[in-house]
Amino acid sequence: MTLTLYTNPMSRGRIARWILEEIGADYETIVLDYASAMKAESYLLINPMGKVPAIVHHGKTVTECAAICAYLAEAFPDAGLAPSDDERADYYRWLFYAAGPVEAAITNRSLGVVPTETQQRMVGYGSFDAVMDVLERAVSAHPFITGDRFTAADVYVGSQILFGLQFGSLPKQAAFTDYAARLTIRPGYLRAAALDDALIAAAAA
Repeated sequence: MTLTLYTNPMSRGRIARWILEEIGADYETIVLDYASAMKAESYLLINPMGKVPAIVHHGKTVTECAAICAYLAEAFPDAGLAPSDDERADYYRWLFYAAGPVEAAITNRSLGVVPTETQQRMVGYGSFDAVMDVLERAVSAHPFITGDRFTAADVYVGSQILFGLQFGSLPKQAAFTDYAARLTIRPGYLRAAALDDALIAAAAA
């Protein structure tokens, strides 16, 4: 195998699994547990953060889910998940909006961190409500984040929304649930979810 996924089925590794299933490439899966394998010296050489997911492709390592999505879309152009010229601006805008302001706002809120009005000028996302309003408008504008066509940006933006709806960290706005419904019927999403859910079930057994 020239493509390896390091993951845990109960992690953001599900995002990397989804994009891998969307591109349709053959890959090896290495499942790591939180307590030992992720912190083992052999894995820290791959990702010094000791977190998953990570991919290794032709000997090169990519970490961070948004980067993995963008990288694989470009590395496997035949899958048609990279942006066209007309889609590129929205593609990168919303991919990094989800990885930056959305991720930070959700994380801070889950930790009970609420910036004051003065602090909102310092943090990149301003306020949680502002982030959600912008995200709602973004997913309402078109069927997918760059327009009428699904791209790798939808894997990452969609995963943020799917996780948020599942764990209650995002409001259940119609725009979010409608967007999620369009994503969760995709064969690539269904294959990825089935693989990870089977790993969870096997571990529980």
